Amino acid sequence: MTAIAETAETAGGALAPRPGGGPVQAVRDSLVVAKRNLIRMLRIPEVVIFGLIQPIMFVVLFSYVFGGAIPVPGQHGNDPVVYRNYLMAGIFAQTVTFATAGAGAGIADDMHKGLIDRFRSLPMTRGAVLTGRTLADLVQTALTMLVLSVVALIVGWRIHDGFPKALAAFGLLLLLGYAFSWIGALIGLLVRTPEAATSGGLIWLFPLTFISNAFVPTSGMPAFLRTVADWNPFSATVQACRQLFGNPQGVTSHAWPMEHPVWASLLWSLLILLVFRTLAVRRYRSATA
Repeated sequence: MTAIAETAETAGGALAPRPGGGPVQAVRDSLVVAKRNLIRMLRIPEVVIFGLIQPIMFVVLFSYVFGGAIPVPGQHGNDPVVYRNYLMAGIFAQTVTFATAGAGAGIADDMHKGLIDRFRSLPMTRGAVLTGRTLADLVQTALTMLVLSVVALIVGWRIHDGFPKALAAFGLLLLLGYAFSWIGALIGLLVRTPEAATSGGLIWLFPLTFISNAFVPTSGMPAFLRTVADWNPFSATVQACRQLFGNPQGVTSHAWPMEHPVWASLLWSLLILLVFRTLAVRRYRSATA
């Protein structure tokens, strides 16, 4: 109590965090915040359940409603299983990116309730609040992917190029999802309410996911949209996963990301992570200063 009082006095009556303790302190603080958010998720299981329902619905609807009507380059006959193998990489990628809206809403909710102000009074590094939140969302996304993979296997999706490459594909998906969660974090810090964060987090995701190769080959798109789709970071990850899973790729483009999708996916994800983590942490510091 004496130490807390002394800290309060030096901060002019308000508690202030200690100076940063370096990378080790930052990692420790981030893990503590991540644990707090995971416990919170366990206490509200409906959030996890509803997060599972949407991607499962997409799998069922696209597999059985559109599967027999959308041809895939190289497909012989009208076998819907071919399209399901083509589809699943897109559904996986859509699932990890749509988690962005939840990340933004969670941070906006914490800001709205004043929880961030409480974190400011603790001796912790500033960036740990955002890092811990995004790490907790990454764990939830990984669990969602696990359940979704089981559903995909049930409807006929298969891995044809070995388990190690499949793990690499899921690694790229989680990296993309983690990078995009920082976009959600920035949106959550920029808006005033969780509702606005949810809406703002979804508006840009729909064109990103649908102007891509996730659900249909880009060869049928107008030239301009096809160029956008081929250079879309979402498309690069989808194509990389199809390549690593050994699923139908439907490639008729000579754009660099489509010819080198694994490298393109990795570079895009790291670039997005670097840029938006920097912007989100800077915004967080100015919002809580």
